[in-house]
Amino acid sequence: MTRTAAREIAFKLCFSQNENPVPAEELLGRFFDEEYYNSLQSDDEVFSEYPDAVQMEYIGRIIRGVSLHGAELDGYIEKYAVGWNYGRISRVAVALMKMAMFELLYMPDVPNKVAINEALELAKRYDEERVVPFMNGVLGTFARKEVAHL
Repeated sequence: MTRTAAREIAFKLCFSQNENPVPAEELLGRFFDEEYYNSLQSDDEVFSEYPDAVQMEYIGRIIRGVSLHGAELDGYIEKYAVGWNYGRISRVAVALMKMAMFELLYMPDVPNKVAINEALELAKRYDEERVVPFMNGVLGTFARKEVAHL
């Protein structure tokens, strides 16, 4: 499994977590139950391969981190989504921006451009076309103002 596929799975879990908050460990435990995970293969190609230890660690870091820092990440979205009411931002965009912001702030092993570009590519697949430039603007400004000093 590629890091891109692991990121897509992490996105699906972040989205689920935003919609139905449960403790991160509970979500990860239920989702990665092998029988349950295998049942998803017919629904989506991204589930065709069970994550290896490295990808599982990456997915877990994202889910735990976004859960732990959710309020902080929401605050950054509100701060940099100039002219937008947080409640009007699509739930897909929120989940993707929270993931990318977490990677930018807390995962130095992920290059900034990769975190942003991967979030934008997922937005192209899972949201409306007009969301991509909006997210690019929010994430780009966030990276310049909050991450450049790190």
